[in-house]
Amino acid sequence: MPEPAKKSTPEPAHTKSASEALIRSLAELLNETGLSEIEIEENNVRVRVARTLTMPTHLMHSPYAGPATAGVSSTNSVANLENHPGVVTSPMVGTAYRAPEPGAPFFVEVGSVVREGDTLLIVEAMKTMNQISAPRAGTVKRVLVENGQPVEYGEPLMIIE
Repeated sequence: MPEPAKKSTPEPAHTKSASEALIRSLAELLNETGLSEIEIEENNVRVRVARTLTMPTHLMHSPYAGPATAGVSSTNSVANLENHPGVVTSPMVGTAYRAPEPGAPFFVEVGSVVREGDTLLIVEAMKTMNQISAPRAGTVKRVLVENGQPVEYGEPLMIIE
């Protein structure tokens, strides 16, 4: 008995349009849920879609630059804060949170008296909450970050005098 003829099959499964549709649907899911990334694996094919959150350049320095005065650029203001003897800087890249949880009162406000070791705020990095403690006793003179603001390593967070 003759064997049935073998049909040639086109290159299967993951055509460009199917892959593109999958990526688009995952991107929509990211937007709908507010997630930063999503990864799925199906039929030995893994697809990961991630969103990079960026902040416009003009907003990145505004929380601690303060108003520029005539003849002084905001870069000089930032440099002055970084060299201030009472500055508390971020020890890592992450997101600064001024309260222990959403809706809770802030750890400190301008005018708060702190002791060395008191928690000033939290910097979340890689899903880990890192308490930023007061390096010295004093009074909080300036808070230079907003709640939920991304911060860079070495960025001024507060001034304690």
